[in-house]
Formats: sequence, structure tokens, C-alpha cells
Amino acid sequence: MGAKTVVIASDHAGFALKSALKEQLQAGGYDVLDLGTDGPESVDYPDFGHALSEAIVAGKAERGVLVCGSGIGISIAANRHKGVRAANCHDETSARLARQHNDANVLALGARLVGAEVAHQCLRVFLETPFEGGRHARRVGKID
Repeated sequence: MGAKTVVIASDHAGFALKSALKEQLQAGGYDVLDLGTDGPESVDYPDFGHALSEAIVAGKAERGVLVCGSGIGISIAANRHKGVRAANCHDETSARLARQHNDANVLALGARLVGAEVAHQCLRVFLETPFEGGRHARRVGKID
């Protein structure tokens, strides 16, 4: 696993969108490490944010995708882990800037706030956009 592997997880509210994004990743040639949830039954989003972050920190994937109802709670849980920079994005611009300026390695999306088309665009941009480095590297270095 590694550069072409993307880890993905969601709570119950994000399950349907996570499934669609997983298909997009697989169609794009990525290996997908799916950490659940595996259905619409109620679960606790922190469990999935933590599991994904542990996979990133362990080197099982360089990038991750989290989905919950708003993208907020699951990104907060993920960001508790050193080395994880989860960005809750709502459009292509926020996904691009999260990569360019913040070297975000986890894309968080809110299934109740962004439609499937926008989520797919966010994922595409998030995966294609490199970190700019330069002055941004100094700032990102201050996070940890």
C-alpha cells in the first residue's frame, strides 16, 4: 500500500456518498482501503475518523477521505492525530486550497451539505493538486 492507495471511511450519514466516492477511486486506478461503515445503521463518527487517521499515520495510505453528515465532527476526530491534516471541503476551490496551501492529506465531506457531483469534483481536485510548498511549508510545519 502507499501512494496509489486511498483510505476511506464514513459514518451512517455518509455511507451512500462514501460508496459512490469509492467507485470513483477504483475507476481512477486507486486501491481503496475501506474502513467502513458498511451500512446505514447508526454508528459513532469518531470511531471512523480515528481509524482512518491511524491508517494514515501507519503509512497504509498517503491520502484519505472521510464522510459524515456535515464533515465537521469526523474531521475534528481525524485532526486529533499528529500528521493528519483533514480539511472539510465544500467545493473545488476549498479542496484545491486545502492541498496547495495546507498540504491536507485527508478530504472530509458532509453528505448532507454537498451533493454527489460536487463531492466527486472535490475528490478529483484533492487527488490531482500538489502541495505548493514554499512559504506554505513553514506554516504547515507549525501545525505539528
